[in-house]
Order: sequence, then structure tokens, then C-alpha cells
Amino acid sequence: MSDAIASADAAAHQFQAPGAIESVCPFGSGNVNDTFLVRLHNPQADHFILQRLNTRVFQHPAAVMANMRICTEAMATALQGETLPPGRRWEVPHVVLTTSGGDYYQDAQGSVWRAIAFIDGIAKDCIKTPTEAYEVGYGLGQFHHLIGNVPPDRLADTLPGFHITPLYLATYDQVAAHNAPPRSPESDYCHRFIAEHRAIAPILETAKARGELTLRPIHGDPKVNNLLLDPTTGQAITLVDLDTVKPGLIHYDLGDCLRSGCNPLGEETAAWETVEFDCDRAQIILQGYLDIAQDSLTPADFHYLYDAMRLIAFELGLRFFTDYLAGNRYFKALDSTHNLRRALVQFQLTASIEAQVHQISTLIQSIL
Repeated sequence: MSDAIASADAAAHQFQAPGAIESVCPFGSGNVNDTFLVRLHNPQADHFILQRLNTRVFQHPAAVMANMRICTEAMATALQGETLPPGRRWEVPHVVLTTSGGDYYQDAQGSVWRAIAFIDGIAKDCIKTPTEAYEVGYGLGQFHHLIGNVPPDRLADTLPGFHITPLYLATYDQVAAHNAPPRSPESDYCHRFIAEHRAIAPILETAKARGELTLRPIHGDPKVNNLLLDPTTGQAITLVDLDTVKPGLIHYDLGDCLRSGCNPLGEETAAWETVEFDCDRAQIILQGYLDIAQDSLTPADFHYLYDAMRLIAFELGLRFFTDYLAGNRYFKALDSTHNLRRALVQFQLTASIEAQVHQISTLIQSIL
């Protein structure tokens, strides 16, 4: 048994499992936390997901878990008062308590663990069909709809600066000034791309400061593979990875959803130069979202949709490249240039969005 599995197995026994633990194995492909599936001997009992939080990223685990509880309880309450369309279901990722009644466990090495009820669903790294595109949009819309009544000030800001693009740009400037990995045509391209796009960094924050956009409860990381689809119907059933739930601009979520959903090659592709933003797919995702959440959007929200698509793709590329320069400290990397390749994908996606500004503006007008 590896050290990682041994640590996870010991942590799993600290939670209120409805039966004896059969196995603990790595699960998923997250870039930040370590995730495991805990299976139980009892076939009638629910398995659960065990995660070791990356406390370099989530430095206040109690606040992370408090936000999760607030939002999952809000979803459960909202679902009690609603009738979902025929054939649809929505699952709430409930927190599994520790044997002492807490919502996370800290081991002797200082690692922080939390457990969440397992939801049987399919996660897609890339959208393959129009139906999947619609469900991605519908799933994010349903999530926003169900937590929409949570006052933003009830949620802790567990990641200060998260999605504040000017701050990421400032961090890049600091890191670039003191870190110099081997020069390459790819890294030179990234430096040039960032220099050419510095002016777009504050666009959403400026709109917020002017009162055009306001804070709401958001997921924070609604990329495609954080949405689970029903294995039989293919319909959206939940959004997972709620670590990043916090107050924010709804454009962070919409931008990230469209960024990840409209790149058919996915963010891990090696063929970064062929990456394109799929406008047809964007229209379907937005339609799915608006079918459940249109009433929550203002004219200003629609006005900044294009900016959100472009900015969040640029922002993620900026973060990947900064992490590459810093030695891959934030995102898990398979090798020393993995985050450089990820950055190239996002910058190419940004360029593709910009090249289709008129098409994107037309599709936004068509769904108003």
C-alpha cells in the first residue's frame, strides 16, 4: 500500500461511514486536491468521496466547509419547495461528518481531510454532443438558481483574490521578475501574449466598482468536468467540487463554464495551435443556462458576457504560465513544462474568442 493510500485509508476511518470500509482508491483528475473513492462492504450503503485539501491553496478549511454547508443546505431547502421537470433530478453533495461530529478531520501530519457523499454520475472532460452542451449550461443555471437566495455576505471569501485578474497580473509581474526558466519560443510567446492583453485585466472589476455588476454566491470553478451527468439519461444532476463557493461575480462562473465547454480539444491537448472556441456550442450552453436562470440576469450581465468569456480564458492561461515560471507550486503538473502547455491552450482559446467577437456578440443578442 502506497503512503498516499495508507494516509487516505487512515483518514477514511475517521468519518461516519454507514458500514465497514472495503477499499480506498484514487479518484478523478483534480488539479489541486487529492481525491479518493471510499467503497463500503455494505452494497446498500452509499460510498463517499474523501479529499485531502490543499491547504497551501485553501488556508482556512473551516471557512471552506462552512460555505459548503450553507450552499448545500440552501439547495436542499430550495428543492423541497420546487417541482423539477418530469424525468429530471438534482442531487446535493452532502457533507459526511467525522466520528466526533465535525465536518473535517486533521491528521497528525497536519493534512486536512473532508468527506462528501458519493453521487453516481459521469464527468466529461470535453463536451461531445449538443445535448451535453445544453446539460452543462442547464446544470450551472440550476446551481445558480438553487443558491440564488443565499446572501453573499453569509459566505466567507475563502480565496481572497480568486478570479481578480489584475491581482494575477501583478503576481505574474513579480514572479517573472525573479524566476527565469529556460527560454523557449513557447515561453516567449506567452510573455508577448500577456503584454498585449494587459489592458483587459480590470474590465470586470471596473464594472463591479461602478456598480454595474454585483456580488452573488458562485461556484467559482464550474468547468465541464465538475458537472455530473446521469449515467442513463445524460441529464445534469449536480455540480461537485464546492471548495471554491464564495461571493463573486456570476461572470466568473459563466466565463469559466464557456471557456471549458467550448474548447472541443480540452485544456490538456498537446495540439494547442489548433484550439478553437466553438460558437455554436456556446449558444447551446447559454440556452441551457437561460432556460433555468434567465430571470437572474440583468442587461449589464448580458453586456459583459463576451468580456467574461475572453477574460477568464486569458486569466487561466496567465495563472498556468505564472505557476510554470514559479516552479509548478499551485497546479499539479506531470512534468516541468506541463503548465506552460496548459497556458498555451488557454491563450490560443482567448485569441480564438477575440477573432469571433462579432459572431459571439450576435449570438448573445439572439438569446436576449
